[in-house]
Amino acid sequence: MELSQQPKQQGRQPRVISIVGPTASGKTGLGIAIARRLAERGETAHIVNADAYQMYKGMDIGTAKASAQEQAAVPHHLLDVIEPSDTMSVARFQHMARECIAELQAEGIRPILVGGSGLYARAAIDDISFPGTDPDVRARLEERERVEGSGVLFAELRGKDPQAAAHMDPHNPRRIIRALEVIEVTGQPYSATLPQYRYVIPSVQIGLDLDRVDLDQRIDLRTKQMFDQGFVDEVERLRPHLGVTAARALGYQQVIDYLDGLCDLDDAMAAVAQKTKRLARKQMGWFGRDPRIHWLSALNPDLVDNAMAVIDNADAGAYDAIDMHAQEYVQHHLGDINPS
Repeated sequence: MELSQQPKQQGRQPRVISIVGPTASGKTGLGIAIARRLAERGETAHIVNADAYQMYKGMDIGTAKASAQEQAAVPHHLLDVIEPSDTMSVARFQHMARECIAELQAEGIRPILVGGSGLYARAAIDDISFPGTDPDVRARLEERERVEGSGVLFAELRGKDPQAAAHMDPHNPRRIIRALEVIEVTGQPYSATLPQYRYVIPSVQIGLDLDRVDLDQRIDLRTKQMFDQGFVDEVERLRPHLGVTAARALGYQQVIDYLDGLCDLDDAMAAVAQKTKRLARKQMGWFGRDPRIHWLSALNPDLVDNAMAVIDNADAGAYDAIDMHAQEYVQHHLGDINPS
């Protein structure tokens, strides 16, 4: 019997499916196709959004939010859950996502996480904690950095947490200050709070891969479609309501520049496409660090079949050893795994 045809082990809950990859790679389409394929087997699956900006109400075109038809085909969760004036953080998302996943699983529904926000996707299922901040401690450290310099703070960090310092740029005061803040607030080494490549919710990750030329073509096409669908009108309508965090969504500032007469429409479109391509490169670098991701060609006509084979193998326990040794592998081969 082939591994992909093996029955699920008794007592094993079907794994959460997480679909990752660069923007415009087709994650939403694959998520819907997998949910439909599972439905043919008699299993219900819903999509859980893991894109930071798709959680904001009204930010539809610019974030490539699932269309009304797509949302009607498969139920989606964590879309349109906060106002653009509000602030979404990864810690807040983690709580919401884990609560959503638990509720779906309690109802016998398999969650399919879909999103290009790498830290958000991991925060839902991985061993990641987010220590709180202390404005007074932060202000004191920032003042010390201004007066004494980052070198003094880095030497202090090296004495308190050599493991964290070994993988940190001594010329990056923001991270040094954050590390010292966490040490003082929690009483633990900063390195103890770093993300671990270890599932707290049994999962299987599928990554969509495209070569640079194909991905760039998709991004150019998506950018044109966004503007054809009314992206400028969306930004003009939302602009008075955009909070600091929501305003950082890619493309919105470029359209605001156009509305303010700082560039013409073609320049705005070109800037959005360029910045999206740059983001896609960063996303591939981020996801490429995780040895647990099963990469599949987004353009393969057998993509859905291949994805289902990966899911079946994961449900059968075929990847348990890989998942177990992922943290050791990453630390040995890649060094620092801090997302900031």
